[in-house]
Amino acid sequence: MNLEAILRPRIEAAFANRDLLRDMDHHSAVEGTILALDKGELRVATPPTEDGGAWTTNQWVKQAILLYFAIAPMDRTSAGPLEFHDKVPPKKNIPSDVRVVPPAMARYGSFLEGGVILMPSFVNIGARVGSGTMVDTWATVGSCAQIGSDCHLAGGVGIGGVLEPPSAQPVIIEDGVFVGSRAVIVEGVYVGREAVIGAGVVLTSSTTIVDVTGAQPVEHRGRVPARSVVIPGTRTKKFPAGEYGVPCALIIGQRTASTDRKVSLNSALRDFAVPV
Repeated sequence: MNLEAILRPRIEAAFANRDLLRDMDHHSAVEGTILALDKGELRVATPPTEDGGAWTTNQWVKQAILLYFAIAPMDRTSAGPLEFHDKVPPKKNIPSDVRVVPPAMARYGSFLEGGVILMPSFVNIGARVGSGTMVDTWATVGSCAQIGSDCHLAGGVGIGGVLEPPSAQPVIIEDGVFVGSRAVIVEGVYVGREAVIGAGVVLTSSTTIVDVTGAQPVEHRGRVPARSVVIPGTRTKKFPAGEYGVPCALIIGQRTASTDRKVSLNSALRDFAVPV
């Protein structure tokens, strides 16, 4: 029997009736789910299969995280002279092929694949960071965010957490994506593989993402197509007090599919003068 078959019924029952958390069987199911997240045996969102399809949000796993906050006691931990007081401890037993540069921290219940580099940054519970990805200085990977392999989250990037409602899709960054300095991606936005997000771009579920590479603009919301090169933009909108520019994001080109990721990234930055 797999983990989901064992844990999911108990988690869903406890989420519907919190009184069940007094029962050790349901209490242990919550702790077991978070431990499985920490080990990478479970994940908040499941990627599509090779045959295609879409990402699947595992609502019951997000429910377990919310229940964990209800049962976890406040505890004191320390790192040298620094003291912390929280319900979720720092992640421990970090593999030898993962770099965590002080004072970076990943919380218990997050998962870091081999080759991940955390500069002084933060990775929250439920998040997963793929192999070979760098989370640069003061970047934040919010709760439940799914970051692919060989990505680069540049300095100060903000990847938002999406815990509630449990059915909501987390932020998903596919493999090979570059996110420029101080960019913000929140509210379950999906960024397709090998896209380049320029510095200062803000993407929310309602942000208009305009592809301006053709004769007519093509609009997207909540989704950046694969290999897109994106920069900040504005568009004029009428208000009672007059016309004003409101933020949007502009797709100004595509990374070349026939080149490898590093060559394609360098080409995109050079050809489109994307700020990073």
